[in-house]
Amino acid sequence: MNHIVLYEPEIPQNTGNIMRTCVATNTKLHLIKPLGFSLDESHLKRSAVNYIDKLKYKVYENWADFKSKNKGIYYYLTRYGRKPHTSFDYSNKENFDLYFIFGKESTGIPKEILKDDLNHCLRIPMTENVRALNVSNSVAIVIYEALRQQNFNGLLKEEPHKGADYLEF
Repeated sequence: MNHIVLYEPEIPQNTGNIMRTCVATNTKLHLIKPLGFSLDESHLKRSAVNYIDKLKYKVYENWADFKSKNKGIYYYLTRYGRKPHTSFDYSNKENFDLYFIFGKESTGIPKEILKDDLNHCLRIPMTENVRALNVSNSVAIVIYEALRQQNFNGLLKEEPHKGADYLEF
């Protein structure tokens, strides 16, 4: 299974957008405290309002709490990563849970966490004109790369409400 992990997220709108992406991709969301908002905050609900009841998520007290309860392969998204996010093989998710970890908006993932697994520190390539992409955009880019490699298993490839032939009429 694919998992998105937000380490100490600060901005409710970003987390709300990520919640919607997780529902759309059948991905479990993990939130590591402290959170910069409450989970019942109106901004958060507005971003994921129609989908929050379908979201699979869990909240943890801290990094140690999260690590003690989740086993699998961890990938850390950081601007300091030396490998592009596309350089890893995410296709064999049947045997392992894959955790894509994103840091807080202001400071990212602490160096103390990253230094223990440098081979799994990755970055999304971009120009020198931008320090980093918005975290919700980064989550979407990375999870859809993993899903592409997994042949979008379990996801609809046709529009379910108006039908596959909608544009032909």
